[in-house]
Order: sequence, then C-alpha cells, then structure tokens
Amino acid sequence: MQLFAMDVDGILTDGTVLISSDGTEAKRFSILDGLGLARLRDSGCPIAWISGRASDATTARARELKIPYLIQGRVDKLTALTEIAAKLGLRLDACVYMGDDVIDVPALLAAGIGVSVPGAMPEAQTAADYITRREAGWGAVREICDHLLSTRGKMPGR
Repeated sequence: MQLFAMDVDGILTDGTVLISSDGTEAKRFSILDGLGLARLRDSGCPIAWISGRASDATTARARELKIPYLIQGRVDKLTALTEIAAKLGLRLDACVYMGDDVIDVPALLAAGIGVSVPGAMPEAQTAADYITRREAGWGAVREICDHLLSTRGKMPGR
C-alpha cells in the first residue's frame, strides 16, 4: 500500500473528547500508535488524517508526529481521500483507509484495504476488509502500521 489514511476520533483515540469548563479540549492519543506512525512515515509511506471535526488537539498531535496530510472538519471522507490520492498520483486501490463510523463507509469501501476497529459502528465494520484485534486509542493503528511495515520489508529486527 502506498498511502495510509485514517479518521482520528474513534481510531487514533478512544472517541472521548474532554471539554474543560474554560472550553479547552483534550484527547488521549496512544504512544504505541505514535511510534508506529513515525516508523511507517520514516519508511516512506505517506500518512493522512481525515477528521470530521476540527480540533486543536488533533493539530498538535499531527504536528508532533509530522503527519504530512491533515484534513479536518470534513465529513466527506471519500472526497478527501480521493483528493490526497490524486495529489500523490495514486489510485484509491493503493490506499489503506481506517475508520469507525458511517461517514467513513464510502472511503472504507473505495480504498484498496478498508480497516475498522472492534468498537466501530456496525456499518463501518461491515464495510471493512479487516477489523483490528486492538481497540481504538489502544494500539489499533500500531497494529496496522506494523503489518504494513512487515509487508514493505521494513520491520526492524526481522
């Protein structure tokens, strides 16, 4: 696969958004996922985050992990995925897309490989080619990164 794209809330996080009384937002991201994404990025695989809601916490984490493609506030996930793939000169069947809700279904179906998580909505699970063993926000993205790295022959220690 030549592009790994994913939703954020419910994939990179457990779907919880914490809002403080002053209106600031916090999310919990997995360090396991972060290292997997960094290793995959360093192997030369482009990574994209496509989120239905804009969030400063998401922006900060994407900046920290040097995620090259970040699209927020877009519920038309397939259109966003198509735009990124076209920018990279890729067909959709060269993409892996990971999502957990009904707005992810068109992208899950169009990607070469659609991935979801155990706690996803039934429509997303049905559309996916693969359901991770690990839960969202608890290493599900790392599971896919490690698999992609092993298929690219870039898995350290092997």
